[in-house]
Amino acid sequence: MTTEPGALLVVSAHAGDFVWRAAGAIALAAERGQRAKVLCLTYGERGESARAWREGKSLEQIKAQRREEAENAAAALGAEIEFLDAGDYPLRQTDELVDRIVGVYREVNPSVVLTHPLTDPYNGDHPAAARMALEARVLAQAIGYPAPGEPLGAPPVFFFEPHQPEMCDFTPQVLLDITSVFERKRRAMECLPAQQHMWDYYTDLARRRGVQLKRNAGPNLGLTHDTRAEAYMRLYPQVTGELS
Repeated sequence: MTTEPGALLVVSAHAGDFVWRAAGAIALAAERGQRAKVLCLTYGERGESARAWREGKSLEQIKAQRREEAENAAAALGAEIEFLDAGDYPLRQTDELVDRIVGVYREVNPSVVLTHPLTDPYNGDHPAAARMALEARVLAQAIGYPAPGEPLGAPPVFFFEPHQPEMCDFTPQVLLDITSVFERKRRAMECLPAQQHMWDYYTDLARRRGVQLKRNAGPNLGLTHDTRAEAYMRLYPQVTGELS
């Protein structure tokens, strides 16, 4: 069983989701010498590769393209990446798929897990991934569950910010300062030209979250503060956003 302290596991529905929504957290973990692993349940080949389809590429060509892009992005962040190729649009939960996720939990032994929120009316694959991530987390703790490795403790799970938070019942409670690694996040985003429209969107979102933190956090109010991610994760049980 892996014993490195502070391992981070990111469960991503599609090959690009972890880049937009969690790349800063991943880069911070890697910068601190922590293990960071991304688990992509699908390549996003059907629902999130419109330009490649318009270019006349085949399904297998699109999968290969999305895999290469995601591998390049993970490398830019200093993360490991694994693909389960479970098929998107729709992503369906199966016992076999949950079992494979359990195996990853036990292999990584994460101290923190990041995944999608449980509501997204525009993309059912995202909450499906979240439900499987949460179920696998519970099963990985069961001493009698028939999977390799040792049973886990209960790592905290954080939901990363969806593309349209106001439509997904998402209110960020934790803002993670990724200023020191934002350029790495930007480089990772630029590894995904199939979704180039997202580059500036998430750069602008990071700036807005940064303004919110500067306005509302301890330093601006004259309060003592601790901006380390670990401190936030001790204090808040649920969700996170990224900022610069």
